[in-house]
Amino acid sequence: MRVMVIGATGVLGVPAVARLLTAGHEVSGLARAADREAAILATGAKPVLGDLFDATSLATALHGHDAVLNLATRIPGPDEMTRKAAWAPNDRVRLSGSAALAAAVRQVDELRIVVQEGISFVYADGGDRELDEEAPLRPRGVTASSVTAHANVAALEAEGRTVIRLRIANLVGTGALLSPLVLGARKDWTTAIHPSDAAAGAVAALEAPSGVYNVGATPVTKAELGAVLAEAAGVRRARVVPKWLASRLALAEPLARSQRVVSRKLEEATGWRCELPVPGAEWFERS
Repeated sequence: MRVMVIGATGVLGVPAVARLLTAGHEVSGLARAADREAAILATGAKPVLGDLFDATSLATALHGHDAVLNLATRIPGPDEMTRKAAWAPNDRVRLSGSAALAAAVRQVDELRIVVQEGISFVYADGGDRELDEEAPLRPRGVTASSVTAHANVAALEAEGRTVIRLRIANLVGTGALLSPLVLGARKDWTTAIHPSDAAAGAVAALEAPSGVYNVGATPVTKAELGAVLAEAAGVRRARVVPKWLASRLALAEPLARSQRVVSRKLEEATGWRCELPVPGAEWFERS
């Protein structure tokens, strides 16, 4: 299969390209400018110039491909994550980028499969209940753009394309941001995933029917994940922001919910399984 990866140099893109190449696919990476071609080449993908925010440019880049895997994000660094303005580039990638992608795909008849990243933080607080893909959503703040991105590409399904929308859990491990912080009640649930397993899930999704799919490891309590993060950071215990306080902050509230997200649908559709199913020290030792 000829696959274009958007976000090929990112925390998910790098392992996704590696897995695609191992599986025997022809892989391209979208390069927004000539000075990004070397970085794309370093992943093993073939660089193709194109602008994620320009449908005409993007359509030109997509010609000759059977599938596109959109893993592009612009997550701010730890020092900026509490500033709403710092999330604007990420919202633009999800909102304008997904809209341009949908418009571009309509110009490329041979491209039949679209995979769009998204996040599991859009689920409403589920308490102790397992949250599958039919669970209620409550997008708020910076999570809302993920829902819109999914809606933008979902319309392609009615036009005969296979359209996969991923709700990826909290990325934890090598390559992801490390913050020994618990948002919400320690007894509540959370779902994390190592970047390599998330990338493998995104690649596996190329073989799935159209639909929405969760991509996460085994849910654990926030206390359990906090202990893993604290050990990795070399501190005695994770800091805790109480649920009542986090719930007042638009940026923090979605992460303070109890979200016991399960990924059986993707497992059953593709055979994908996490190689690192439970958060632990090895998540920070594996690339």
